[in-house]
Amino acid sequence: MNEEARQEAERFKWIESERAGRDLGEEAIRQWIARHWSGYVRARVLDHLAGTRLWAELPREEFGILPRTFPDSAELVREIVKQLSSGADNLTVISWAVETSQPMELVSKILQAIDINQYHGRFRFPEERADRPVIVQE
Repeated sequence: MNEEARQEAERFKWIESERAGRDLGEEAIRQWIARHWSGYVRARVLDHLAGTRLWAELPREEFGILPRTFPDSAELVREIVKQLSSGADNLTVISWAVETSQPMELVSKILQAIDINQYHGRFRFPEERADRPVIVQE
């Protein structure tokens, strides 16, 4: 995740620098951290839990836990993961589930298994090394 995070931040820096007509340097990296870091980590955690991609920074036993736990609900799990990856919170997912008549007990169990809020603040992009991101577990 470290190298990919660095590449994403560098890509953002390049695009923003092009728009500004000058190299924005570390300030652009800090902007990426402020705007995108938490969403980046959230999407990677969801990839890991869904079994899409193994991330060494996350517990190996959690890799693919969603399809193993809910083998008969793959489509529903995919939709919930998609929504959460796009930035939706649990309440938004629950509202969607009510509006579309999803099985609420199952939706609740999936959200509890994901427990996306447990990852908030667990990884940080250190300010002191903004040019070379390192994921630090707290």
